[in-house]
Amino acid sequence: MKSSTIKRIAALGLASLMTVGAFAGCSDSKDSKSSKGASKLSGDASKGSVYYLNFKPEQDQAWQDLAKAYTKETGTKVTVVTAAEGTYEQTLTSEMDKEEAPTLFQVNGPVGLAKWKDFCMDLSGTDIYGELTSQDFALKDGDAVYGIAYVIESYGIIYNKTLLQKYCDSDFATVKSIDEINSFDKLKTVADEIQANKDALGVKGAFTSAGMDSSSDWRFKTHLANLPIYFEYKDDGVGDKAELKGTYLENYKNIWDLYITDSTCKASELASKTGAEAEEEFIKGDAIFFQNGSWEYSAVTEGGLKDEDLGMLPIYIGVGDEANQGLCTGTENYWCINKNASDDDKAATAEFIKWCVTSDKGTAAMADDMGFVIPFKSAKESTNAFVKIDKALTDEGKTPVSWNFTTMPSEDWKNGVGAALTQYAAGTGDWDAVKTAFVDGWKTEKEKAAEE
Repeated sequence: MKSSTIKRIAALGLASLMTVGAFAGCSDSKDSKSSKGASKLSGDASKGSVYYLNFKPEQDQAWQDLAKAYTKETGTKVTVVTAAEGTYEQTLTSEMDKEEAPTLFQVNGPVGLAKWKDFCMDLSGTDIYGELTSQDFALKDGDAVYGIAYVIESYGIIYNKTLLQKYCDSDFATVKSIDEINSFDKLKTVADEIQANKDALGVKGAFTSAGMDSSSDWRFKTHLANLPIYFEYKDDGVGDKAELKGTYLENYKNIWDLYITDSTCKASELASKTGAEAEEEFIKGDAIFFQNGSWEYSAVTEGGLKDEDLGMLPIYIGVGDEANQGLCTGTENYWCINKNASDDDKAATAEFIKWCVTSDKGTAAMADDMGFVIPFKSAKESTNAFVKIDKALTDEGKTPVSWNFTTMPSEDWKNGVGAALTQYAAGTGDWDAVKTAFVDGWKTEKEKAAEE
Protein backbone atom coordinates (compact mmCIF):
# COMPACT_ATOMS: atom_id res chain seq x y z
CA MET A 1 0.00 0.00 0.00
CA LYS A 2 1.16 3.50 -0.76
CA SER A 3 2.35 5.49 2.24
CA SER A 4 0.10 8.42 1.28
CA THR A 5 -2.96 6.20 1.73
CA ILE A 6 -1.81 5.01 5.13
CA LYS A 7 -0.98 8.55 6.25
CA ARG A 8 -4.42 9.73 5.21
CA ILE A 9 -6.11 6.96 7.17
CA ALA A 10 -3.86 7.62 10.16
CA ALA A 11 -4.95 11.24 10.26
CA LEU A 12 -8.57 10.12 9.95
CA GLY A 13 -8.37 7.85 12.98
CA LEU A 14 -6.38 10.20 15.20
CA ALA A 15 -9.38 11.92 16.77
CA SER A 16 -10.93 8.69 18.01
CA LEU A 17 -7.59 7.26 19.10
CA MET A 18 -6.96 10.34 21.24
CA THR A 19 -9.71 9.10 23.53
CA VAL A 20 -7.17 6.55 24.74
CA GLY A 21 -5.39 9.40 26.50
CA ALA A 22 -8.47 10.08 28.60
CA PHE A 23 -8.67 6.43 29.51
CA ALA A 24 -4.95 6.33 30.28
CA GLY A 25 -5.41 8.97 32.95
CA CYS A 26 -7.49 6.50 34.93
CA SER A 27 -4.80 3.82 35.07
CA ASP A 28 -2.51 3.57 38.00
CA SER A 29 1.22 4.06 37.55
CA LYS A 30 2.05 0.76 39.18
CA ASP A 31 0.10 -1.11 36.49
CA SER A 32 1.83 0.89 33.76
CA LYS A 33 5.28 0.09 35.12
CA SER A 34 4.59 -3.59 35.53
CA SER A 35 3.10 -3.87 32.04
CA LYS A 36 6.16 -2.30 30.44
CA GLY A 37 8.28 -5.20 31.54
CA ALA A 38 5.90 -7.56 29.77
CA SER A 39 7.05 -6.29 26.40
CA LYS A 40 10.39 -8.06 26.81
CA LEU A 41 9.85 -11.40 25.12
CA SER A 42 12.02 -13.84 27.03
CA GLY A 43 10.39 -17.00 25.71
CA ASP A 44 11.42 -19.31 22.89
CA ALA A 45 9.03 -18.89 19.96
CA SER A 46 10.01 -22.28 18.56
CA LYS A 47 8.70 -23.97 21.71
CA GLY A 48 5.44 -22.05 21.92
CA SER A 49 2.07 -22.23 20.18
CA VAL A 50 -0.59 -19.74 19.12
CA TYR A 51 -4.31 -19.65 19.86
CA TYR A 52 -6.03 -16.85 17.93
CA LEU A 53 -9.63 -15.99 18.80
CA ASN A 54 -10.76 -14.40 15.54
CA PHE A 55 -13.40 -11.66 15.50
CA LYS A 56 -14.36 -11.88 11.83
CA PRO A 57 -16.51 -14.85 10.72
CA GLU A 58 -16.29 -13.74 7.09
CA GLN A 59 -12.52 -14.28 7.17
CA ASP A 60 -12.54 -17.59 9.07
CA GLN A 61 -11.44 -19.80 6.18
CA ALA A 62 -8.72 -17.36 5.14
CA TRP A 63 -7.31 -17.38 8.68
CA GLN A 64 -7.50 -21.19 8.86
CA ASP A 65 -5.57 -21.44 5.60
CA LEU A 66 -2.98 -18.90 6.73
CA ALA A 67 -2.50 -20.69 10.05
CA LYS A 68 -1.84 -23.97 8.21
CA ALA A 69 0.65 -22.26 5.91
CA TYR A 70 2.52 -20.81 8.88
CA THR A 71 2.61 -24.15 10.71
CA LYS A 72 3.91 -25.86 7.58
CA GLU A 73 6.62 -23.24 7.15
CA THR A 74 7.74 -22.89 10.79
CA GLY A 75 6.48 -25.93 12.67
CA THR A 76 4.66 -23.69 15.17
CA LYS A 77 1.13 -24.84 15.95
CA VAL A 78 -1.49 -22.13 15.28
CA THR A 79 -5.10 -22.70 16.30
CA VAL A 80 -7.74 -20.29 15.00
CA VAL A 81 -11.16 -20.24 16.62
CA THR A 82 -13.75 -17.86 15.20
CA ALA A 83 -16.52 -16.47 17.37
CA ALA A 84 -20.02 -16.52 15.91
CA GLU A 85 -21.37 -13.21 14.61
CA GLY A 86 -22.22 -10.87 17.46
CA THR A 87 -20.84 -13.13 20.20
CA TYR A 88 -17.18 -12.12 20.38
CA GLU A 89 -17.26 -10.56 23.84
CA GLN A 90 -19.14 -13.49 25.36
CA THR A 91 -16.82 -15.98 23.65
CA LEU A 92 -13.72 -14.11 24.75
CA THR A 93 -14.96 -13.97 28.35
CA SER A 94 -15.61 -17.71 28.29
CA GLU A 95 -12.30 -18.60 26.63
CA MET A 96 -10.22 -16.42 28.95
CA ASP A 97 -11.48 -18.48 31.90
CA LYS A 98 -9.99 -21.64 30.41
CA GLU A 99 -6.53 -23.03 31.13
CA GLU A 100 -5.70 -22.94 27.40
CA ALA A 101 -6.84 -19.36 26.84
CA PRO A 102 -6.33 -17.38 23.63
CA THR A 103 -2.82 -16.03 23.23
CA LEU A 104 -4.03 -13.55 20.60
CA PHE A 105 -7.34 -11.72 20.79
CA GLN A 106 -8.96 -8.44 19.78
CA VAL A 107 -10.38 -5.29 21.36
CA ASN A 108 -12.40 -2.69 19.48
CA GLY A 109 -10.61 0.41 20.80
CA PRO A 110 -10.55 2.37 24.07
CA VAL A 111 -13.90 0.99 25.29
CA GLY A 112 -12.84 -2.61 24.67
CA LEU A 113 -9.41 -1.95 26.13
CA ALA A 114 -10.97 -0.63 29.33
CA LYS A 115 -12.46 -4.10 29.88
CA TRP A 116 -9.48 -6.22 28.80
CA LYS A 117 -6.46 -4.12 29.72
CA ASP A 118 -5.46 -6.46 32.57
CA PHE A 119 -5.02 -9.24 29.99
CA CYS A 120 -3.04 -7.16 27.49
CA MET A 121 0.72 -7.46 27.16
CA ASP A 122 2.68 -4.28 26.45
CA LEU A 123 3.71 -4.54 22.80
CA SER A 124 6.01 -1.53 22.75
CA GLY A 125 9.11 -3.72 22.62
CA THR A 126 7.85 -6.07 19.91
CA ASP A 127 8.85 -6.16 16.27
CA ILE A 128 5.28 -5.74 15.03
CA TYR A 129 4.98 -2.36 16.74
CA GLY A 130 7.99 -1.21 14.76
CA GLU A 131 6.30 -2.36 11.55
CA LEU A 132 3.39 0.08 11.94
CA THR A 133 3.41 2.94 9.45
CA SER A 134 2.16 5.28 12.18
CA GLN A 135 1.96 5.09 15.95
CA ASP A 136 -1.58 6.45 15.57
CA PHE A 137 -2.58 2.85 14.87
CA ALA A 138 -1.62 1.76 18.40
CA LEU A 139 -3.73 1.78 21.56
CA LYS A 140 -1.46 3.35 24.13
CA ASP A 141 -1.35 4.14 27.83
CA GLY A 142 1.63 6.42 28.28
CA ASP A 143 4.55 4.57 26.73
CA ALA A 144 2.81 1.20 26.96
CA VAL A 145 1.18 -0.24 23.83
CA TYR A 146 -1.72 -2.56 24.54
CA GLY A 147 -3.21 -3.02 21.08
CA ILE A 148 -2.16 -2.71 17.44
CA ALA A 149 -4.62 -2.07 14.60
CA TYR A 150 -4.28 -4.79 12.01
CA VAL A 151 -6.80 -3.74 9.37
CA ILE A 152 -8.25 -0.55 7.93
CA GLU A 153 -11.65 -0.98 6.27
CA SER A 154 -14.27 1.06 4.45
CA TYR A 155 -18.01 0.73 4.21
CA GLY A 156 -20.87 2.41 2.38
CA ILE A 157 -23.70 1.43 0.05
CA ILE A 158 -22.49 -1.29 -2.29
CA TYR A 159 -24.33 -1.30 -5.59
CA ASN A 160 -24.70 -3.51 -8.65
CA LYS A 161 -23.30 -1.25 -11.35
CA THR A 162 -25.03 -3.09 -14.21
CA LEU A 163 -28.47 -2.92 -12.62
CA LEU A 164 -28.05 0.68 -11.48
CA GLN A 165 -27.04 1.67 -15.01
CA LYS A 166 -30.16 -0.12 -16.28
CA TYR A 167 -32.20 2.15 -14.03
CA CYS A 168 -30.34 5.27 -15.25
CA ASP A 169 -31.02 4.28 -18.87
CA SER A 170 -34.74 3.72 -18.31
CA ASP A 171 -37.48 6.12 -19.40
CA PHE A 172 -38.75 6.54 -15.82
CA ALA A 173 -35.39 7.51 -14.31
CA THR A 174 -35.02 11.07 -13.04
CA VAL A 175 -31.31 10.53 -12.37
CA LYS A 176 -29.57 9.65 -15.62
CA SER A 177 -26.03 9.02 -14.38
CA ILE A 178 -24.60 7.09 -11.43
CA ASP A 179 -22.20 9.98 -10.88
CA GLU A 180 -25.19 12.21 -10.13
CA ILE A 181 -25.99 10.25 -6.97
CA ASN A 182 -24.14 12.48 -4.53
CA SER A 183 -26.70 13.36 -1.85
CA PHE A 184 -29.46 11.83 0.23
CA ASP A 185 -32.11 13.49 -1.92
CA LYS A 186 -30.66 11.96 -5.07
CA LEU A 187 -30.29 8.56 -3.40
CA LYS A 188 -33.90 8.66 -2.23
CA THR A 189 -35.13 9.66 -5.69
CA VAL A 190 -33.28 6.75 -7.26
CA ALA A 191 -34.35 4.22 -4.63
CA ASP A 192 -37.99 5.30 -4.75
CA GLU A 193 -38.07 5.04 -8.53
CA ILE A 194 -36.39 1.64 -8.50
CA GLN A 195 -38.91 0.40 -5.96
CA ALA A 196 -41.85 1.74 -7.98
CA ASN A 197 -40.52 0.08 -11.14
CA LYS A 198 -38.94 -3.04 -9.66
CA ASP A 199 -40.75 -5.42 -12.02
CA ALA A 200 -39.53 -3.54 -15.07
CA LEU A 201 -35.97 -3.69 -13.71
CA GLY A 202 -36.24 -7.35 -12.71
CA VAL A 203 -35.48 -6.79 -9.03
CA LYS A 204 -37.38 -7.35 -5.79
CA GLY A 205 -36.38 -4.05 -4.21
CA ALA A 206 -33.94 -1.19 -4.29
CA PHE A 207 -32.18 -2.30 -1.07
CA THR A 208 -31.45 -5.74 0.29
CA SER A 209 -33.31 -6.63 3.47
CA ALA A 210 -32.08 -4.67 6.48
CA GLY A 211 -31.92 -7.81 8.60
CA MET A 212 -32.00 -7.26 12.34
CA ASP A 213 -30.98 -10.66 13.63
CA SER A 214 -27.54 -10.84 15.28
CA SER A 215 -25.76 -11.68 12.01
CA SER A 216 -26.91 -8.45 10.39
CA ASP A 217 -28.07 -5.84 12.92
CA TRP A 218 -24.53 -4.49 13.46
CA ARG A 219 -24.83 -2.88 10.04
CA PHE A 220 -27.45 -0.50 11.40
CA LYS A 221 -27.09 -0.25 15.19
CA THR A 222 -23.34 0.32 14.79
CA HIS A 223 -22.30 1.17 11.22
CA LEU A 224 -25.31 3.28 10.25
CA ALA A 225 -25.48 4.78 13.74
CA ASN A 226 -21.93 6.02 13.22
CA LEU A 227 -23.18 8.69 10.79
CA PRO A 228 -25.25 10.87 13.17
CA ILE A 229 -22.52 10.49 15.81
CA TYR A 230 -19.79 11.48 13.35
CA PHE A 231 -21.57 14.66 12.26
CA GLU A 232 -22.40 15.67 15.85
CA TYR A 233 -18.77 15.15 16.87
CA LYS A 234 -17.67 17.14 13.82
CA ASP A 235 -19.96 20.05 14.77
CA ASP A 236 -18.53 20.12 18.28
CA GLY A 237 -14.92 19.48 17.29
CA VAL A 238 -14.58 16.46 19.61
CA GLY A 239 -13.65 12.79 19.40
CA ASP A 240 -16.00 11.56 22.13
CA LYS A 241 -18.86 12.82 24.30
CA ALA A 242 -20.33 11.77 27.63
CA GLU A 243 -23.73 12.94 26.40
CA LEU A 244 -25.21 13.16 22.91
CA LYS A 245 -27.65 15.83 21.76
CA GLY A 246 -29.05 13.65 18.98
CA THR A 247 -28.74 16.52 16.49
CA TYR A 248 -28.93 14.29 13.45
CA LEU A 249 -31.30 11.54 14.57
CA GLU A 250 -33.97 12.76 12.16
CA ASN A 251 -31.47 12.15 9.36
CA TYR A 252 -30.81 8.70 10.82
CA LYS A 253 -34.56 8.10 10.66
CA ASN A 254 -34.72 9.21 7.03
CA ILE A 255 -32.06 6.79 5.82
CA TRP A 256 -33.50 3.97 7.93
CA ASP A 257 -36.98 4.64 6.50
CA LEU A 258 -35.49 4.43 3.03
CA TYR A 259 -33.82 1.10 3.76
CA ILE A 260 -36.93 -0.52 5.20
CA THR A 261 -39.41 0.92 2.68
CA ASP A 262 -37.55 0.47 -0.61
CA SER A 263 -36.64 -3.11 0.24
CA THR A 264 -36.91 -6.70 -0.90
CA CYS A 265 -39.15 -7.54 2.04
CA LYS A 266 -41.73 -6.08 4.41
CA ALA A 267 -40.36 -4.09 7.34
CA SER A 268 -42.27 -6.37 9.72
CA GLU A 269 -40.05 -9.29 8.61
CA LEU A 270 -36.72 -7.69 9.46
CA ALA A 271 -36.39 -9.09 12.99
CA SER A 272 -35.62 -12.54 11.61
CA LYS A 273 -33.77 -11.59 8.43
CA THR A 274 -30.08 -12.53 8.38
CA GLY A 275 -26.91 -11.10 6.93
CA ALA A 276 -26.59 -14.16 4.69
CA GLU A 277 -30.01 -13.50 3.20
CA ALA A 278 -29.11 -9.89 2.40
CA GLU A 279 -25.85 -11.05 0.82
CA GLU A 280 -27.66 -13.64 -1.30
CA GLU A 281 -30.24 -11.06 -2.44
CA PHE A 282 -27.45 -8.82 -3.67
CA ILE A 283 -25.48 -11.60 -5.38
CA LYS A 284 -28.62 -12.87 -7.16
CA GLY A 285 -29.52 -9.40 -8.37
CA ASP A 286 -32.73 -9.18 -6.34
CA ALA A 287 -31.60 -5.79 -5.04
CA ILE A 288 -29.39 -3.02 -6.38
CA PHE A 289 -28.13 -1.55 -3.08
CA PHE A 290 -26.51 -3.33 -0.11
CA GLN A 291 -25.09 -1.48 2.89
CA ASN A 292 -21.87 -3.25 3.74
CA GLY A 293 -18.09 -2.89 3.57
CA SER A 294 -14.82 -3.80 1.94
CA TRP A 295 -14.77 -7.07 3.91
CA GLU A 296 -17.70 -8.23 1.76
CA TYR A 297 -15.62 -8.29 -1.42
CA SER A 298 -14.62 -11.96 -1.27
CA ALA A 299 -18.17 -13.12 -0.65
CA VAL A 300 -19.75 -11.23 -3.52
CA THR A 301 -17.03 -12.10 -6.01
CA GLU A 302 -17.05 -15.76 -5.00
CA GLY A 303 -20.80 -15.53 -5.56
CA GLY A 304 -20.16 -14.66 -9.20
CA LEU A 305 -20.06 -10.86 -9.34
CA LYS A 306 -17.05 -9.30 -11.03
CA ASP A 307 -15.19 -6.08 -10.27
CA GLU A 308 -16.89 -4.35 -13.18
CA ASP A 309 -20.27 -5.16 -11.58
CA LEU A 310 -19.41 -3.48 -8.29
CA GLY A 311 -19.53 0.04 -6.97
CA MET A 312 -19.85 1.70 -3.57
CA LEU A 313 -21.52 4.98 -2.64
CA PRO A 314 -21.03 6.94 0.56
CA ILE A 315 -23.93 6.66 3.00
CA TYR A 316 -25.71 9.96 2.51
CA ILE A 317 -28.02 11.12 5.29
CA GLY A 318 -28.58 14.71 4.21
CA VAL A 319 -25.89 16.35 6.34
CA GLY A 320 -22.79 18.37 5.49
CA ASP A 321 -21.04 18.75 2.14
CA GLU A 322 -22.43 15.57 0.63
CA ALA A 323 -20.95 16.15 -2.82
CA ASN A 324 -17.52 15.90 -1.21
CA GLN A 325 -18.27 13.07 1.24
CA GLY A 326 -16.27 9.85 1.03
CA LEU A 327 -16.78 6.36 2.38
CA CYS A 328 -16.73 5.52 6.08
CA THR A 329 -13.13 4.47 6.69
CA GLY A 330 -11.33 3.38 9.85
CA THR A 331 -10.81 0.47 12.21
CA GLU A 332 -12.15 -1.16 15.33
CA ASN A 333 -9.81 -4.12 15.12
CA TYR A 334 -6.80 -4.17 17.47
CA TRP A 335 -4.65 -7.21 18.15
CA CYS A 336 -3.71 -7.88 21.77
CA ILE A 337 -1.40 -10.57 23.14
CA ASN A 338 -2.51 -12.26 26.36
CA LYS A 339 0.06 -11.28 28.97
CA ASN A 340 -1.00 -14.28 31.10
CA ALA A 341 0.11 -16.78 28.45
CA SER A 342 3.40 -18.59 28.89
CA ASP A 343 6.58 -16.80 27.80
CA ASP A 344 7.04 -19.29 24.96
CA ASP A 345 3.47 -18.81 23.73
CA LYS A 346 3.75 -15.02 23.90
CA ALA A 347 6.95 -15.17 21.87
CA ALA A 348 5.33 -17.54 19.34
CA THR A 349 2.30 -15.29 19.04
CA ALA A 350 4.42 -12.19 18.48
CA GLU A 351 6.35 -14.02 15.76
CA PHE A 352 3.15 -15.21 14.08
CA ILE A 353 1.57 -11.76 13.75
CA LYS A 354 4.88 -10.29 12.61
CA TRP A 355 4.99 -12.94 9.87
CA CYS A 356 1.38 -12.13 8.89
CA VAL A 357 2.23 -8.50 8.15
CA THR A 358 5.77 -8.86 6.75
CA SER A 359 6.01 -12.12 4.78
CA ASP A 360 4.92 -12.54 1.16
CA LYS A 361 2.40 -15.24 2.11
CA GLY A 362 1.03 -13.30 5.04
CA THR A 363 0.62 -9.97 3.31
CA ALA A 364 -0.82 -11.61 0.18
CA ALA A 365 -3.39 -13.48 2.27
CA MET A 366 -4.42 -10.34 4.14
CA ALA A 367 -4.63 -8.24 0.97
CA ASP A 368 -6.05 -10.74 -1.53
CA ASP A 369 -7.87 -13.41 0.48
CA MET A 370 -9.16 -11.18 3.28
CA GLY A 371 -9.36 -7.95 1.33
CA PHE A 372 -7.63 -5.99 4.09
CA VAL A 373 -5.75 -2.74 3.94
CA ILE A 374 -3.15 -3.19 6.67
CA PRO A 375 -1.19 -0.31 8.28
CA PHE A 376 2.23 -1.95 8.10
CA LYS A 377 5.38 -1.14 6.14
CA SER A 378 5.36 -4.34 4.09
CA ALA A 379 1.66 -4.16 3.18
CA LYS A 380 0.66 -5.36 -0.25
CA GLU A 381 -1.62 -3.20 -2.38
CA SER A 382 -5.11 -4.66 -2.06
CA THR A 383 -6.89 -6.14 -5.07
CA ASN A 384 -10.21 -5.40 -3.35
CA ALA A 385 -12.42 -3.31 -5.66
CA PHE A 386 -14.03 -1.50 -2.73
CA VAL A 387 -10.63 -0.50 -1.33
CA LYS A 388 -9.76 0.91 -4.74
CA ILE A 389 -13.01 2.91 -4.78
CA ASP A 390 -12.18 4.37 -1.38
CA LYS A 391 -8.75 5.41 -2.62
CA ALA A 392 -10.17 6.91 -5.81
CA LEU A 393 -12.72 8.97 -3.87
CA THR A 394 -10.02 10.22 -1.51
CA ASP A 395 -7.73 11.07 -4.42
CA GLU A 396 -10.60 13.13 -5.85
CA GLY A 397 -10.63 15.16 -2.65
CA LYS A 398 -13.61 13.50 -0.95
CA THR A 399 -13.52 13.53 2.85
CA PRO A 400 -13.76 10.05 4.44
CA VAL A 401 -16.17 9.65 7.35
CA SER A 402 -14.18 8.41 10.35
CA TRP A 403 -15.31 5.47 12.45
CA ASN A 404 -16.48 6.32 15.95
CA PHE A 405 -17.39 2.78 17.00
CA THR A 406 -14.59 2.78 19.52
CA THR A 407 -16.38 5.56 21.46
CA MET A 408 -19.73 3.79 21.60
CA PRO A 409 -20.22 3.12 25.30
CA SER A 410 -21.15 -0.57 25.32
CA GLU A 411 -22.76 -3.49 23.57
CA ASP A 412 -25.82 -2.84 25.72
CA TRP A 413 -26.14 0.59 24.10
CA LYS A 414 -25.93 -0.91 20.61
CA ASN A 415 -28.43 -3.59 21.51
CA GLY A 416 -30.84 -1.01 22.88
CA VAL A 417 -30.66 0.99 19.66
CA GLY A 418 -31.02 -2.18 17.60
CA ALA A 419 -34.10 -3.32 19.50
CA ALA A 420 -35.73 0.09 19.11
CA LEU A 421 -34.97 0.16 15.37
CA THR A 422 -36.50 -3.31 14.96
CA GLN A 423 -39.66 -2.39 16.85
CA TYR A 424 -40.01 0.83 14.88
CA ALA A 425 -39.68 -1.07 11.60
CA ALA A 426 -42.24 -3.64 12.72
CA GLY A 427 -44.71 -0.96 13.76
CA THR A 428 -44.67 -2.00 17.40
CA GLY A 429 -42.58 0.97 18.51
CA ASP A 430 -42.17 4.61 17.58
CA TRP A 431 -39.17 6.74 16.66
CA ASP A 432 -39.16 8.41 20.08
CA ALA A 433 -38.07 5.05 21.50
CA VAL A 434 -35.10 5.05 19.10
CA LYS A 435 -34.18 8.57 20.26
CA THR A 436 -34.42 7.48 23.89
CA ALA A 437 -32.24 4.43 23.31
CA PHE A 438 -29.74 6.53 21.39
CA VAL A 439 -29.44 9.60 23.61
CA ASP A 440 -30.53 8.52 27.10
CA GLY A 441 -28.99 5.09 26.66
CA TRP A 442 -25.68 6.69 25.65
CA LYS A 443 -25.56 8.82 28.80
CA THR A 444 -26.47 5.89 31.04
CA GLU A 445 -23.89 3.54 29.54
CA LYS A 446 -21.17 6.21 29.55
CA GLU A 447 -21.82 6.81 33.25
CA LYS A 448 -21.61 3.07 33.95
CA ALA A 449 -18.31 2.86 32.09
CA ALA A 450 -16.91 5.81 34.04
CA GLU A 451 -17.77 4.10 37.33
CA GLU A 452 -16.06 0.80 36.43
